[in-house]
Amino acid sequence: MTRDELPEVMAPINVKSFLGIGKKQTYEMMENPPFRTVRVSRLHKISKVAFFDWFDKGVKVDE
Repeated sequence: MTRDELPEVMAPINVKSFLGIGKKQTYEMMENPPFRTVRVSRLHKISKVAFFDWFDKGVKVDE
């Protein structure tokens, strides 16, 4: 999966696919994510911008 193929609001499955990690690793990351997430009930939503700020620069986005 490439950056352009990712939706603007991603789900953990998108992070998993892009990073090439397992489901368990992905959900462990969601417990204390290094990028900004929003939790809606049991669902995690990740801003594509915040994710790539972290991925490209290693910056935690706290907005």
